[in-house]
Amino acid sequence: QVRLAESGGGLVQPGGSLRLSCAASGSPSSTYTMAWFRQAPGKEREFLVRVLSTGTATDYADSVKGRFTASRDVAKSTLYLQMNSLKPEDAAIYYCCTLRRSSNWHSPSAWIYWGQGTQVTVSS
Repeated sequence: QVRLAESGGGLVQPGGSLRLSCAASGSPSSTYTMAWFRQAPGKEREFLVRVLSTGTATDYADSVKGRFTASRDVAKSTLYLQMNSLKPEDAAIYYCCTLRRSSNWHSPSAWIYWGQGTQVTVSS
């Protein structure tokens, strides 16, 4: 069993920055690929990026490429998402997940374990 807990969300002005964290517990979570998704009200859950067990972040969504940076501290079993140049359309609940059941990693259904999410609000 793997447990995930996101933190770091909050209210930020447009153009501002936030750093989200996702603490993982359970074994062997450090060997699993992890990912970030987000879900805005009335919209489907959107894939943002995946981070391999090596710490390499790959497959950034076009909507966040160049503004968001994902990283991973394997020793701390923690996944991060540094979000810069935030826009009102970035407002959503942000989720981390891990352990894929299929290769379609852009789909929420491909992932088994999810955190409870953390709310990000971008408003002046």
